[in-house]
Amino acid sequence: MAKLKNIIKQLSADDFKTIYDQLLSSNAEKSAHLLKFMRERQMSDTKIMETLDVGSNAYYTLRSRLNQKIEEYLLSQMEQPRTDLMKRVANINDTVFTKKLGITLATLKKLEKELLDYDLSNELTIIYKILKRLHIHTKDSFHYNQQYNRHVAYMLAIDKAEDLLADYFKKYGNYFLNGTEIEKYELSLLYNELTNVCNLYQSHRLYVLQNCVGIFHRLFVDQKVDIEAEEAIEDVFERIEETFDTYFADTTYFHMRLVFEFLKLEYYSNIRVFRKADKFYEEVNGKAALLLSNYRLFTFSGRFLLSKLERALRNDAMPELYEENKELFADFEADKDDRPTYILYYCYRSLCCYYVDKYDEACKWLNTLLNEPRIKEFNQAHIEIKLLLTLQYCLQKDYDLFNQSVNSIQRQVRLLGDQQQMHVTNFIKLLKISLGENKASKGARLRDALTKVLGNRVQHFSPVMLIKMDDKFIEKLM
Repeated sequence: MAKLKNIIKQLSADDFKTIYDQLLSSNAEKSAHLLKFMRERQMSDTKIMETLDVGSNAYYTLRSRLNQKIEEYLLSQMEQPRTDLMKRVANINDTVFTKKLGITLATLKKLEKELLDYDLSNELTIIYKILKRLHIHTKDSFHYNQQYNRHVAYMLAIDKAEDLLADYFKKYGNYFLNGTEIEKYELSLLYNELTNVCNLYQSHRLYVLQNCVGIFHRLFVDQKVDIEAEEAIEDVFERIEETFDTYFADTTYFHMRLVFEFLKLEYYSNIRVFRKADKFYEEVNGKAALLLSNYRLFTFSGRFLLSKLERALRNDAMPELYEENKELFADFEADKDDRPTYILYYCYRSLCCYYVDKYDEACKWLNTLLNEPRIKEFNQAHIEIKLLLTLQYCLQKDYDLFNQSVNSIQRQVRLLGDQQQMHVTNFIKLLKISLGENKASKGARLRDALTKVLGNRVQHFSPVMLIKMDDKFIEKLM
């Protein structure tokens, strides 16, 4: 919220008026009034809600949409000079054929300077290719040939780094669901390969790409990396923020800020500095659907759903989170091809229903997920989803569906190997005690079974292990 207010106050008078008029003309009067209140008045959120006559959820949505409108406007202002520059590069052959050599060279040199300011290597190769040919009769031809070769190689390095980035997070999705040591080792190999590519050049762009993976890898894959060989994470954040500020007109960096706000949230949550984590949570949460759908090549964005759940449990705010989901993901549709995020999203929605005792709705989310045929390719995840569904049947006292689900899970467990599934076996025993007719010392037996469940170390994604297994959980099972 603080960031939105700061952005609004920093708008020029002309920009503020343009955005305000656009909101009014598009029948978004409440957004326009919110914009005005934040710029011209010192009002608390509660007072603004009373003035606009909206509830907390509607106010949250209003804020998020206003932030999006402002960003779209600022981005359009950034793209205009960049678009003009790209158009001039695309039409440079007309200049070569129609203008005198002196004018052509002056134009090319001006374009070179502007492209260097924007760090547009692809377009620079076009300029250097023409410059080396126009200087074919002079010694400068060698210089421009070197620049051309350098930028072609740099462009290929960027492409390779972006491919490795996407491959890393695709592989991480599989590791997230399976948790095998082989996949963990493969992730380390990809990270090392990306680091080697990025070390080929002193490039701020490669530095940013490398640390999309580097920070994430150190937080969620290998926390034992050589600390002395790695730059401190907070120093990385500071350096990248300086890069974003320096290349403020770069549209890629404009969008990449969200990735690093997400990483800052995860970092401060990881070291349990929740006051700082909450600051970044607010900025990321308003764009949660966008993060899940549009940023998968730059991070494992589904991890944010776990952070939302953990934060709500920490703050005892599950009812608010359940209601927020309706607004936040109203237009979101999970991509079935991105199966790790797809599985995580549906399990997250189901867990949010569980925490507000809406077990029937939790079952609907899980059954929709299980009806997707390609989910069966992930054997471990398939068992975990069924296990969470079985818990809902247990809490609903639906004995028939409970027994069907347990039998199905036990068949799959036998196929995968009992030793790998101890938490599943122990959790099923816990649920059977819950539904058992023998009520004598049931509480003690449940606590004993729960101790065994919590004693199992699970490396992969297990939604039932995200459940807060405390006295309230025992009460639900009684």
